[in-house]
Amino acid sequence: MMITNIEDFFSKGCGRCARFATPDCSTRHWIRGLTGLRRICLEVGLIETLKWAHPCYMHADRNIAIMGAFRGDFRLTFLNAALLKDAETVLEKRGPNTRHPDMMCFSDHGQVAEMESTIKSYLLESMGYAEAGIKPDKVQTEVDVPEELTEALDCDPELAEAFNSLTPGRRRSYYYNLNAAKKSETRIARIAKFRDEILAGKGALER
Repeated sequence: MMITNIEDFFSKGCGRCARFATPDCSTRHWIRGLTGLRRICLEVGLIETLKWAHPCYMHADRNIAIMGAFRGDFRLTFLNAALLKDAETVLEKRGPNTRHPDMMCFSDHGQVAEMESTIKSYLLESMGYAEAGIKPDKVQTEVDVPEELTEALDCDPELAEAFNSLTPGRRRSYYYNLNAAKKSETRIARIAKFRDEILAGKGALER
């Protein structure tokens, strides 16, 4: 069961797998680096929230960045990253089908301190776009991408990485399935139901 208290993320994990609240949880391995990222986000004036069981940092009613931990690294993913100039060329793509580099990936705790000024400048740049109401240009696709799916991917780094790694046909299968639902709450429920299939690399119709 996903956590509902943000402090649990930093003390136990996200609650999504059997490693939750054990020494093997990825958040336990990277807690020093994650705590450093949290401090930086708060110091620049971001509002800390919990979305999809991960710390999400907001400004001017817009999601700015979200934190995640994996076995091999921990990450700060920037939402609306298409706007960022990436002057230091430090952003990486989450998957082969990701349109824009959108995350800072760390494999050592010390990298957070080394990159602190860069992290802050990228956060402040994102905050400036939020204050000005500037959004990335919408990408035209052959199938409409449901807003609920976009929100879920923005707030769930693990899901976004898996979804962006799917073949174009498998991604389209989810677009069609979700667009067939008339109500937003139905689409949200379907996304939650599909999560395991997406993580397994399957399409909406595969079992």
